[in-house]
Amino acid sequence: MADAKVIPFGEEPRSRRAGRRAQGRGSKSSSAAASSAASSASEPASPSPSEPSSQPLSGPGPGRHSLSSVPEQPDAVEDRMADEKHGPNDAPAPEPGAPRPGDSSWDRRLAEGLAFLRRRVTGDYEVDEFGYDKELTDQVLMSLIRPLYENYFRVEVKGIENIPSDGGALVVSNHSGTLPLDGLMMQVAVHDNHPAGRHLRLLAADLVFMLPVVNELARKAGHTLACAEDAERLLERGEIVGVMPEGFKGLGKPFGERYKLQRFGRGGFVSTALRHGVPIVPCSIVGAEEIYPMIGNSKTLARLLGFPYFPITPTFPWLGPLGALPLPTKWTIQFGEPIPTDGYPPEAAEDPMLMFNLTDQVREQIQHTLYKLLVQRRSVFF
Repeated sequence: MADAKVIPFGEEPRSRRAGRRAQGRGSKSSSAAASSAASSASEPASPSPSEPSSQPLSGPGPGRHSLSSVPEQPDAVEDRMADEKHGPNDAPAPEPGAPRPGDSSWDRRLAEGLAFLRRRVTGDYEVDEFGYDKELTDQVLMSLIRPLYENYFRVEVKGIENIPSDGGALVVSNHSGTLPLDGLMMQVAVHDNHPAGRHLRLLAADLVFMLPVVNELARKAGHTLACAEDAERLLERGEIVGVMPEGFKGLGKPFGERYKLQRFGRGGFVSTALRHGVPIVPCSIVGAEEIYPMIGNSKTLARLLGFPYFPITPTFPWLGPLGALPLPTKWTIQFGEPIPTDGYPPEAAEDPMLMFNLTDQVREQIQHTLYKLLVQRRSVFF
């Protein structure tokens, strides 16, 4: 027992750890490892708080337990597996059908266009009782008319807030321009500028629905026959209805009478508004009178073709199809303050004197606004 060598507690584990560290680094010399082992033998070993030992403590005694690593949590295991699969800096793959960050606007437009064509081919779209196709109007017809509205005529819209946000209303406008482009521009003005996104349903003349291609397009765009029955059905549904009481008298008047309102018929639109108690919104359009300056009317050709008039302008028919190109005038469309009709009794719709007074009031308000806009206009084309 006298020759027994006392080995300090903890020497063996410390020497093994020093050896493993020396082998792992590979940069330290064997002399440095021996020096570390010698110094650990001369001092009592104490586990470092920053480097806990993974081996169990040897020897009996109270309070001594074997140390084991803490098991990983399920979330940590899933994150580690995801990092091993995709890499720590890779984003997970997008879900099927979700928009990818690299997709361009042209890709989205192409996808929307293909979806639109699929619905048209399969018949998965809605058309109301008048033939109005809202999807076709919003995505195709308005897109075709909008360049003419924005870039060619450069239409300026005023008073769009006078059109109510909900419920029915009757928009009454002047009519001019030889061809009824003013109605289309007014339709785009309401469609693109109204804060509630409302649509204008125009009442068109019989001739519109007698032409082969124009008939179908007019129905799809929401136009219907200019009669009291169709107007009342639209107003009952809470639609915005547009009417131009001048008709062909205003559309085909000579250039010398531009911006002078013709007779507003017998006031049928006022009677319709009174029956349903909807407001009348006067509308004045400046710029349409000059797109086709009508200097003559060939009544013979008009009778042969079944037209109410056959216009003769400085360019048509002398230049052929090129003469049908409208002049690029600057347009202004102003919607005036609405005239309420809900305060009248139901029998007021049959009162001819009241109808005459309201018709004259609407006409005078449109005429006064036309004169005001003409004074403010700097030029026909600018």
